[in-house]
Amino acid sequence: MKELSLHVLDLMENSVSAKASKIELTIRESLSANRYAFTITDNGKGMSVDFLARVTDPYTTTRTTRKVGLGLPLIKMNTENAGGGMDIKSILGKGTELNFWFEHNHWDRPPLGDIAGTVVMLAAQHEDIHFVYKHITDSDQYTFDTLEVREALEGMSINEYTIIKYLRDMINENLSAIGVTQ
Repeated sequence: MKELSLHVLDLMENSVSAKASKIELTIRESLSANRYAFTITDNGKGMSVDFLARVTDPYTTTRTTRKVGLGLPLIKMNTENAGGGMDIKSILGKGTELNFWFEHNHWDRPPLGDIAGTVVMLAAQHEDIHFVYKHITDSDQYTFDTLEVREALEGMSINEYTIIKYLRDMINENLSAIGVTQ
């Protein structure tokens, strides 16, 4: 995948498949520490110790439609190629925490891409799930929380074109204000 937002989409869809009712994405972007770190946590079904030990093997997947799962192996490879790494913690029946990070200025680090579009698309497709996206930079932070959005919309669906466009633009404006690099 050429953009980190596409990795995030794939990995957060794993949380959806794990029946999570709350999924959190935190991105910590520090130019001063030369670090670009992502954390995805969910309260889904979690993974057994045995499955967790094999989860970065492309032939380990819970999908029944195909015999390979490339999301975690690809992000692991991308992080290692860009001076970073990955770790996963999971408790069966409780949820999963995935951390992956890069050297911010590494030439092999993929660009962030359309993270606002990714977050809004997930929220629109899965309105029954509580999504929280937090982006932290050296200067400030921004949080997008679907509970707050639903409250402000007073019952309107997030899955309407005008709402999707408005939310995407709102996130992008706030990210720009805190110095997020695309």
